[in-house]
Amino acid sequence: MPAQIRIIAIGKIKERYISDGIDEYLKRLRPYAGTEIIQVADESIPEKASAAIIKSILDKEGDKVLKQTGSDDFVILLDLHGKEYSSEGIAEIISEQELSCRGRMVFCIGGSLGVSDLLIRRADIRWKLSDLTFPHQFVRLLTVEQIYRAFKISRKEKYHR
Repeated sequence: MPAQIRIIAIGKIKERYISDGIDEYLKRLRPYAGTEIIQVADESIPEKASAAIIKSILDKEGDKVLKQTGSDDFVILLDLHGKEYSSEGIAEIISEQELSCRGRMVFCIGGSLGVSDLLIRRADIRWKLSDLTFPHQFVRLLTVEQIYRAFKISRKEKYHR
């Protein structure tokens, strides 16, 4: 039975070229994993949001993400304050989870304000893609590509160099 992967992301993809890239990697992933992407609506952010309003927005978005996770899911949170992993490191994590027979692997991508404390506490792993700042739409594409790369690496198939 192939691995089950769910990617939960705040907000919609607005650029066609990014959604085309995501679709391409989802197609490539089919032989390795059942993969789905769930988009949850982002909250509107007032022009001059106070710290309390920002926390409230993060909590609401975090609750929407958490409703899409199960208690047996292995949650990988993309987080600016997480740990950086190499492609080989992500491949190792995915391989270990495939063997563990635990629930789905769930990758969570927060909104433009970041992620809630509840989501941070729920995460099994906090993954920092880079010190660079990327638009959230790119993060979704990079995540799907890295998941695909991880399967290729773990199966010692040609792709990764």
